[in-house]
Amino acid sequence: MSGGGSGGEVQKGGKGEKVAEWAGRRRGVRSPLRAGLRRAFPDHWSFVLGEICLYSFFIVIVTGVYLALYFHPSMNEIEYNGSYAPLKGRIVSEAFDSTMHISFDVRGGLLIRQAHHWAALVFLATMLIHMMRVFFTGAFRKPREFTWLLGFLLLVLGMFEGLTGYDLPGDLLSGTGIAVINGVILSIPVVGTYLSMFLFGGEFPGTDLVARFNTIHVLLIPAFMVGLLVVHLLLVLYHRQAQYPGAGRSNKNVVGLPFKVRAVKSAGVFFLVAGVIVVIAAVAQINPIWLYGPYRADQVSAGSQPDWYMGVMDGLLRVMPGWEVGFWGHPLALDNLIPLAAGAGLFVAMGAYPFIESWVTGDDREQNLLDRPRNRPVRTALGVAWLSLYLVALVGAANDIIAIRFHVSVESVTWAVRVGLVIVPFLAYSVTKRWALGLQRRDRDKVLHGRETGIIKRLPHGEFIEVREPLSQEQLHVLTQHEQYKPIGSSAAGGAGDPGAGPRLAQRLRARLSRSLYGEGAQIPKPTAQEYKEITGNHRR
Repeated sequence: MSGGGSGGEVQKGGKGEKVAEWAGRRRGVRSPLRAGLRRAFPDHWSFVLGEICLYSFFIVIVTGVYLALYFHPSMNEIEYNGSYAPLKGRIVSEAFDSTMHISFDVRGGLLIRQAHHWAALVFLATMLIHMMRVFFTGAFRKPREFTWLLGFLLLVLGMFEGLTGYDLPGDLLSGTGIAVINGVILSIPVVGTYLSMFLFGGEFPGTDLVARFNTIHVLLIPAFMVGLLVVHLLLVLYHRQAQYPGAGRSNKNVVGLPFKVRAVKSAGVFFLVAGVIVVIAAVAQINPIWLYGPYRADQVSAGSQPDWYMGVMDGLLRVMPGWEVGFWGHPLALDNLIPLAAGAGLFVAMGAYPFIESWVTGDDREQNLLDRPRNRPVRTALGVAWLSLYLVALVGAANDIIAIRFHVSVESVTWAVRVGLVIVPFLAYSVTKRWALGLQRRDRDKVLHGRETGIIKRLPHGEFIEVREPLSQEQLHVLTQHEQYKPIGSSAAGGAGDPGAGPRLAQRLRARLSRSLYGEGAQIPKPTAQEYKEITGNHRR
């Protein structure tokens, strides 16, 4: 018997597993690893957005390393003698010449270069959509505020990473973008001229810009992004992903897929993302610098637009009137300074909102269940208003192209964008809030009276009614599980000389914001258990 038992033990764990067991115990990682493998991971299609961000960023890094082997970041001028005949004999920068070499002479170079550009666009697009999903579902609440902040910083760094990479080739389009950047920098009071001279190594365009942007693009920003991404993923694993409400789901558990199944699905997503990006790079041309030609400081590329993620800044610059005022004997270029402040404020508001909402609600509990956007009408309306402002500014960035395509004047498009920047966000806010409140009323009606079946029944006394079907317990749970906050009250106002005037002013502001978010007209009261019992009891009778 003992011999049989010993043999069974050998079959259960071979030498390889014993070595792994020994090494794992000495390093102290085996138990946490086993615990992680036993975890459940929530499964929903919207969680794929974060994976697309991660995998497109990986493709950006891999293709970027390949391109860095051939790119020469120098603004020294040479004569072009490459394979593209129309530019032969032209004086170009070494950066432009090396980019042309990658595009026409390096095997697969153009495919990798375009895959790098498309992957960057996909990364930033899915990053923004992913953050909007987190915003609308309230996934930023405790304990995930810091995770939200890291994601926000990744988005901002990704935008600057794309900007610095966009300006590296030394073509006429990127040179036009650099000239815009220089104008914005110069508009910064006091330090603007010094920043411009430091960035360009002297008067614009200088001789050091490409080398400095290359260092920032290849080394500094990617290092910061990788560090932030690692911390972000560790926090996601530590706190776990918040899950959508449903049967058997609460703040204290996670219902989802085991690690092995989730890993296989995630691997499939990676190959799909990589395949789609490569196919797009193979069939859709992007940034053909040979059509733009090399950069010259006395020329501006017609019809030039930045990549979409910087379109909001370019759009605000284009529609801003040419205002300039004097201040203490110094000119202030408001036509650049105001769009810069407005664009920065737009993103700061996005990053700070979770902390504002946490302060207003005062809710210090951990929230592991996601909100349905309709159950937070004001938050949802604010998010849609933010997006509408972004989109209107993006339209402004293409005012010249729109004017040409639709045969209207540029001034008409510019004025339409100016008006839209004021009206559209308020309109989007109002429509979204009313829509969310209407959906809440519909949910309340379904809970109290059941689901409409479409079956019309005639009663004995001749009245026609529609037959309604009671909801299942699972459906009732989804429609009623959310918590509705009550607006907080404000304390008594303090006088000007009152030492507590500052805190009381903050308390009044908090109370006002609370009424705006959760007061009358901001949410539809969900049915109580008593209302449900009374109405369903009447239906049975």
